[in-house]
Amino acid sequence: MGLMQISRKADYALRAAIYLARQDPERSCSAAEIALRQQVPQKFLEKIIRDLIRGGLVKSKRGWNGGYALARPSSMISFRDVIEAVEGPIAVNLCLQPERCCEHLSQCRMIGVWSEVQRRVLEVFTRTTLADLQPETSAASNSSSLSSAA
Repeated sequence: MGLMQISRKADYALRAAIYLARQDPERSCSAAEIALRQQVPQKFLEKIIRDLIRGGLVKSKRGWNGGYALARPSSMISFRDVIEAVEGPIAVNLCLQPERCCEHLSQCRMIGVWSEVQRRVLEVFTRTTLADLQPETSAASNSSSLSSAA
């Protein structure tokens, strides 16, 4: 069975960002700590963190208490922000990527479906923030987000 799925890189980036969101904002976490707690290969995580830093989502601190922390409040970082920082623009089908031009596009009967799926995926990823997954808010937010998305 084929799956439409988020890449491992995006999954690990989300797991790392969610972990950082659960920490005290003044605390920095090492890549080794995040990798251990989230069961992510450390070398791969270090590359992902560089992308998150370039995307303005994570900041690094050098020194004895150095490490990584979110660069913005968790309520201001969406799933879309994290995914696009490590993967680039989200597209559910190649024909929906801005730089792609499909030779069948003018007669494509599926483009309406792909466009609607794209719109809804981006809506959910944009609306869902790291703060929505915090322990004290996750049950209420997830149930209301999921029920309004259905």
